[in-house]
Amino acid sequence: MTAFELAQVTIARMLAPFKDPSMQDFVTGLALVNASADVAPGFIWRLQVEDGDMSAVRAFDWDMGDSFGVLPNISVWTSVEALSDFVFSGEHLAYLKRRREWFLPVKDMMTALWWVPSGHQPTVDECVAKVRHLRENGPIPEVFTLRTQFPRPDVAAGPRDGDPDSSVAA
Repeated sequence: MTAFELAQVTIARMLAPFKDPSMQDFVTGLALVNASADVAPGFIWRLQVEDGDMSAVRAFDWDMGDSFGVLPNISVWTSVEALSDFVFSGEHLAYLKRRREWFLPVKDMMTALWWVPSGHQPTVDECVAKVRHLRENGPIPEVFTLRTQFPRPDVAAGPRDGDPDSSVAA
């Protein structure tokens, strides 16, 4: 066990309300993807709500734009590699490839990664602050992306480039 774990938040701007019929494939797939995440190597924790409708988390309303709401995904993993392995494989990858059916394309940073002390569960407010900080400052050791990664604070090294196709996450 290490002293640090990887927190991540990904937000997506919805093309329709969560309960709209056009979102049905996504909503159905969300349960499958979450179940596969729960047993994925390196998965530790994810924010959950009782009815599964993460659109009820209102903290990202400031980023709605012309969407029907912002859907957050907040989780903790053992490493960048574990997160990346999950994101770019299996059920998650199949739904990731279909994201344009349910979410608006964006140019803003929508995924933020950062190291947290082992056992820490990020709050929604913490995630909002990380997304804002990343957008204002770009990747730095305190908040970064899959494309530009920084090692755990207890590992001495500079930034490293990730997969050049990894501009999206969970």
